[in-house]
Amino acid sequence: MTPLNRSLLAALALLTSLTARAPAPAHAVSGCVSSVPYASGQGGYAAYRIPATVRTRHGTVLAFAEGRHDGAGDTGDIDVVVRRSTDGGCTWGRLTVVAAGRGHTRGNPAPVVDPLTGAVVLVTCANAGTVTEAQIMRGEVAPELGRRVFVQRSWDDGRHFTPPADITDQVKPPDWRWYATGPGHAVALTRGPHAGRLLVPANHSAAPPAGSPDTGREPRYYGGHALYSDDGGRTWHLGFVDADYDGAANANESSAAQLPDGRLYVSSRDQNGRAPGNRLDTYSGDGGRSLDRPYAVQPTLNEVPVVEGSVLQPSAPGAPLLFSGPSVPDARRAMALWSSTDAGRTFSRLLTLSDRPAAYSDLVQLADGTVGILYETGATGPYDTIEFRRLRLPRLDPVTTSVTFG
Repeated sequence: MTPLNRSLLAALALLTSLTARAPAPAHAVSGCVSSVPYASGQGGYAAYRIPATVRTRHGTVLAFAEGRHDGAGDTGDIDVVVRRSTDGGCTWGRLTVVAAGRGHTRGNPAPVVDPLTGAVVLVTCANAGTVTEAQIMRGEVAPELGRRVFVQRSWDDGRHFTPPADITDQVKPPDWRWYATGPGHAVALTRGPHAGRLLVPANHSAAPPAGSPDTGREPRYYGGHALYSDDGGRTWHLGFVDADYDGAANANESSAAQLPDGRLYVSSRDQNGRAPGNRLDTYSGDGGRSLDRPYAVQPTLNEVPVVEGSVLQPSAPGAPLLFSGPSVPDARRAMALWSSTDAGRTFSRLLTLSDRPAAYSDLVQLADGTVGILYETGATGPYDTIEFRRLRLPRLDPVTTSVTFG
């Protein structure tokens, strides 16, 4: 290596260190503010997309993503990858392939930590690398080449995962075409009669009724659903199913959280439904087996564009329900954090992380009263990098019911 190359590498290392440990704004935690576990063009991949994150029983933060060999597009040779952080998301270990595409598409990571055993359970989807979502929705793809659902486990804190096991027949009815888990963290129920249940929010598309002139590609055939396991991920069941395909509210990519009262709150992307607004929500009072009401527009999140978003209910007493997503209605830009002090009936914006392009995100509770957000962002486009940002946990003032960063 020439002296010039050594100097350039040293300068780059210094710049990375300064960026990762820049002075913290008022809402940030001590230590590092942010880090970049994934950057397009690095690690053998043209692009990284679809972040998902959990914190293990031992305190390790796992950052999952799709490693896309062929570019940022949704089709082609795509792996599910993970990096581990043992210091709360400040630095990251080597990239590991969790589910290799080998020319096919694997993705939609939905990880969860089993509260009974501490195992990391990961649910993903896959399809042939030569087919598209549009072709699958039109019914032009054979079942073995279309969307399949898989589960994996890690017993060693996310270092290694078991090979993907196909659970499609347990959770996908024959007349469904598209299928997508999450993306983003799944939910482990910790209170109520279904404590210990692992629940994955998901979405699907249905075939048009017989005699319909529709192809099945129309957004109205999207619907939300859940799959769950009561035995640590060994067997799976289909939970609630949103089967109202009238086009008013088209539930798509979904995230869920268990509220302090034990109910599930489900937040979904509205894929071009007729009702005004881009976010939908609903509740389940029986651990995800059925819905308390149909999906409806969440009007206090109208700033969010048509995109995936994440919800998190921190376990700290008085902590509000959190939602993350871009905050420009007609663009994937300006990642922001919202809070709800009334169990998801209304949301208020807490802060905007940046005005830069931004898209998908996932929230995770960390130690010491902090939360983390793993999100797509970049200077030139929303898929340049996947960044991890650390923030102090918002808390609810019981007297004024206002939210502050504590």
